[in-house]
Amino acid sequence: MAPKTLRPGDDDPEVTELQLRLRQLGIYTGDIDQSYDSQVEQAVLTYQNSCGIGKEQDEPGVYGPVTRELLESETKEP
Repeated sequence: MAPKTLRPGDDDPEVTELQLRLRQLGIYTGDIDQSYDSQVEQAVLTYQNSCGIGKEQDEPGVYGPVTRELLESETKEP
């Protein structure tokens, strides 16, 4: 099964892992609460921009397959 794409408005335990991974890189400083809010969206967008992930690969601010693969390769599993 392919990993889930996470997007703003999602309330999912996988968002907690995303928040923790983004925190490892110092990009996300908000609450660890499994809620994909605007702060998480902004952190994902910052990460995508810093890595050169374009909208043809993943929707901006959305934790899609390209963004997930790169983030997981750069961080430790929380």
